[in-house]
Amino acid sequence: MIEFQHLGKTWPDGTRALSDVSLQVPRGQFCVVLGPSGAGKSTLLRAVNGLMRPTEGRLTIDGIEFNADTERALRQRVAMIHQHFNLTLRMSVAGNVLSGLLPVVSTGRALLGWFTPEHRRKACALLERVGLDPRHLRRRAGELSGGQQQRVGIARAFMLDPEVVLADEPVASLDPKISRDILALVREAARERNTTVLCSLHQVDLAREFGDRIVGMRDGRVVFDGTPAEFSDERVQQLYAGAHWDDQPADEHGSSTVAAPLDAQGRQPLAA
Repeated sequence: MIEFQHLGKTWPDGTRALSDVSLQVPRGQFCVVLGPSGAGKSTLLRAVNGLMRPTEGRLTIDGIEFNADTERALRQRVAMIHQHFNLTLRMSVAGNVLSGLLPVVSTGRALLGWFTPEHRRKACALLERVGLDPRHLRRRAGELSGGQQQRVGIARAFMLDPEVVLADEPVASLDPKISRDILALVREAARERNTTVLCSLHQVDLAREFGDRIVGMRDGRVVFDGTPAEFSDERVQQLYAGAHWDDQPADEHGSSTVAAPLDAQGRQPLAA
């Protein structure tokens, strides 16, 4: 279980990124984090793998506090799927998947390709699991489509059978059909291993479809926490009210899924 206890983050310039965030995310849950740009979604995810150090509060994974003494061990239990895939484009597909072992294999061994036969078999099995056949193994990652690259990213994330997978806007640059395929793969792979997924998204329809739980964030605070069924259209409007139009979630046709923002009394304003 991931537990955020009154987590806060203030950047050196005084910007407040997180304010008093307290959440418990149980093992095996697919938890989607929604909110406009700048809401604190990515900052929250980055706290879980140590890429962001909070200025207040505590973060624990299975009761173990994330700090300088436990960071190395805990980071081996957490994997990440990135928005822009974060692959080495000149490296082979197999090499990119095997790089998921870097937390437990030295960089020197990885650069020399010194992986065990068991590691290589697992990489092949994971690539097959995400729908890439063996002919892709020796291709350079840069030769693949965006959807194929993200499949490689998923396979890489599961190389160490992580207890937690962080997915930071994993389908932001993909079309609607491929987005659903990718999120379905992440959810299925996680359920097979009882892996916790913390996934930030912009698309409300995808959050409702794939999330077990939705956490809405605004200005670094949690303003909604509930099931997809409880995340009504009114809740969506309240979450994104006042956000710049480009920051509002898009539907499958690329149009905003959010109607005009509610007024100060929570009412829908009349059309002009």
